[in-house]
Amino acid sequence: QVQLRESGGGLVQAGGSLRVSCAASGRAARTYAMGWFRQAPGKEREFVAAISWSGGSTYYADSVKGRFTMSRDNAKNTVYLQMNSLKPEDTAVYYCAATPSTAQAMGVMTEVDPFGSWGQGTQVTVSS
Repeated sequence: QVQLRESGGGLVQAGGSLRVSCAASGRAARTYAMGWFRQAPGKEREFVAAISWSGGSTYYADSVKGRFTMSRDNAKNTVYLQMNSLKPEDTAVYYCAATPSTAQAMGVMTEVDPFGSWGQGTQVTVSS
């Protein structure tokens, strides 16, 4: 089991930037693939970005491609989501999640269900 804790959310104007972080702890945390998901009020949780355990592969939702960048520092057991050119529709609670590295081989890195460990979420609000 991996424990996750997000930080770095906040309020930003449209067009601005924000970076959220997720610190992982637990046995072999650095061997897990990681993902960012978000949930806006009244909507289902949706995939935003994911990264393989090594950091060599990244995946992005079409809605954030070219604006968001996910990275990881395995020495610090931390993953990051750099969000640029933010839009009001990016407003949501952002969740960090972890899944065993086999998810990459199975081709399910963009799905919610394979991610079994979740953080408490951090609010990102983009004002227009």
